[in-house]
This record gives sequence, C-alpha cells and structure tokens, in this order.
Amino acid sequence: MGTFFYMLLAFVVGVLVGWFLWGRLRGELDSLRGDLDRSRSERVKLRADADRLTGELDACGRARADLERRLGEAPAASGTAKASGQAPAALISTPPTAKSAPAKPAAAKPAVKPAAAKSAAAPKPAAKAAAPKAAASKPAAAKKAPASAKAAAGKADNLRRLIGIGPVNEKLLKGLGVTSYAQIAAWTAADVKRIEDVLNFDGRIAREQWIDQAKLLAAGDEKEFALRFPTAGTANNT
Repeated sequence: MGTFFYMLLAFVVGVLVGWFLWGRLRGELDSLRGDLDRSRSERVKLRADADRLTGELDACGRARADLERRLGEAPAASGTAKASGQAPAALISTPPTAKSAPAKPAAAKPAVKPAAAKSAAAPKPAAKAAAPKAAASKPAAAKKAPASAKAAAGKADNLRRLIGIGPVNEKLLKGLGVTSYAQIAAWTAADVKRIEDVLNFDGRIAREQWIDQAKLLAAGDEKEFALRFPTAGTANNT
C-alpha cells in the first residue's frame, strides 16, 4: 500500500511539473511568434519607405534633368533673340545707300539727307523689339489667369494624409492637376496607369491602396480610415 501511494504521488508531481514546463514553453513560443509578426510588419513598413524614397529620388532626378535642359536652352534662346534684333537694323540701313547712288552732284545736301534718314530709322528696330516683348507679355498674363482661376475654383485637400504620398509626390500630383481626395477616389484603371507612367511608380498605387484611402477620406469616414490605415499621417507615411 505504501509503494502504491508513493508511485501515485510521484505521478501527480510529474504531471504538475510537466504542466508547468509546458505552460512556460508555450508562453515563450507565443512571445517568439509575436516578435516574428512585429518584425514582418516592420519589414513591410521599411519596404514601403524604401519604395517611397526611390520614387522621390527618381522625381528629383527628373526635375534636375528638366532644369538642366532649360538652362541649356536659355543661352540658345538669347542668341536667337539678339540675332533677330540685329537683322532689322541691317535691312533698314541698306535703302539709304541705294538712294545715295543717284544723288545730285552737290555734296552738301545728299550728305545731310542720308544721315537724317539713318537717325530717323534708328528708333524703328527698338520699337519693333518692344512690340514682341509686349506681345510675349500678353500670352504670359493670359496663361497666368487660367491657372489662378483653377486654383480658386476648388479647395485642395491634404494629400499627404494618404500612405505613400510625401512632399515630393504631393507636388508632382498637384502639377498633374490632382488636388483632392475625390479625384483619386474616381480614378479608373487607365488613370492609374497614366499616373504611374508619369511618376514611374510601377504598381505602387494599388499596393499602397491610394484609391481606397481616398474614398474613405472623400466620404468623411475618419473612423474607418483610422481603423484600416493606422499609420496614415505619421512619420512612417510622410
């Protein structure tokens, strides 16, 4: 009887110890799984940040190339403007020499007339040069007027609330005329392809769910937006 009691006691103690060890190991396993999930989410965030930075670097590179092209075209344009400004003077100066050939033998009067003709003809190129400047200023003013009218037509939204849109992407989208959540929410597949071709994103709009985010913000559903996109508007986004 005593042996059976000791065996039963040993069995109970073994079960308790095994249950304690199993519970502890299971807790550590759950902790390791949580750490693994957190590391995966951090990796996804880092990958999204890397894609965003790559897009911004590409946009900066295109902007730099565009500025260098414009700076290269500026000297050529100024050279053509100078050539066009000198051409009327040469054309105007030739008629007096042609008229001076059949002049009368008296040397005093013909010498005074060509000089007066040249002095009278000298201001004409300046007037002609001023006319293109005035004509050029009118189209510039005409171009500025529609731009200001478009800007005043509707209130622009804060596009940087969307995950994946930083300062550079917001500037590029506004340059393409995209200023509100409703515009992004109404994008079709053709619109997405056109925007990605211009911004060189290659599937980023669908991957970061720009359209779903814009639909929630355009509808004013802030609660659902915060629930589905908790990192929007944080340092990880901008």
